[in-house]
Amino acid sequence: MANLFDLAGRTAVVTGANTGIGQGIAVALAGAGASIVAVGRSSMEETEALVRQAGSRFHAINADLSTIEPVKRIVSETVSRFGALDILVNNAGIIRRADSIDFTEEDWDAVIDTNLKTAFFLSQAAGRHMLEKGRGKIINIASLLSFQGGIRIPSYTASKSGLAGITRLLACEWAGKGVNVNAIAPGYFVTNNTTALREDPDRSAAILARIPAGRWGKPEDIGATAVFLAAPASDYVHGTVIPVDGGWLAR
Repeated sequence: MANLFDLAGRTAVVTGANTGIGQGIAVALAGAGASIVAVGRSSMEETEALVRQAGSRFHAINADLSTIEPVKRIVSETVSRFGALDILVNNAGIIRRADSIDFTEEDWDAVIDTNLKTAFFLSQAAGRHMLEKGRGKIINIASLLSFQGGIRIPSYTASKSGLAGITRLLACEWAGKGVNVNAIAPGYFVTNNTTALREDPDRSAAILARIPAGRWGKPEDIGATAVFLAAPASDYVHGTVIPVDGGWLAR
């Protein structure tokens, strides 16, 4: 059974791995044996220390994912350094909050470009390499807003709904060619994106009252699900969006 979750010899690219959910995923994949390529704009020193502590190799790529400019470089640098790109985790994302009546085109484009456009084209570039090998795992980090509407985050809801759709579309195209494409939908987690919610006493209390588990999620809560979707254990799992939400959607 342990072999079904063994990632030794595999290389994983994790975007937005400097903190929060991305860091939790990178550390979990490293713990299962994968080499980690962490992609983002901020320092990866903390993530590097945790990955190396887990006994895995690490490489950081500085890239601004608000455009698709770095996409080819990320794939080529990963393959050049480690010989392969076996796992891609599209975790990097941003959020902008405002009433829909006041939402700007600038905020719409910024979120859609980072959360959806770059995620698709990075999947495309990684997919070319994976399809050539006949094997690969792509994990998109979706959201509860892939299922629900939310409030005051129109572009975020659109991007995460779109990401769930792209997950299913790529699975339909690539499942028969050895590449698994799935997604994880985190609930309310302690991350930079939820700072405003957690600092609002009324909103935070309302959110906690709805979560059957009774707490905000922690980045490590996502890690095991990511390992499952990256490992041989999920070889017949295609096009799913798995909620990790403390029971929010069951309420």
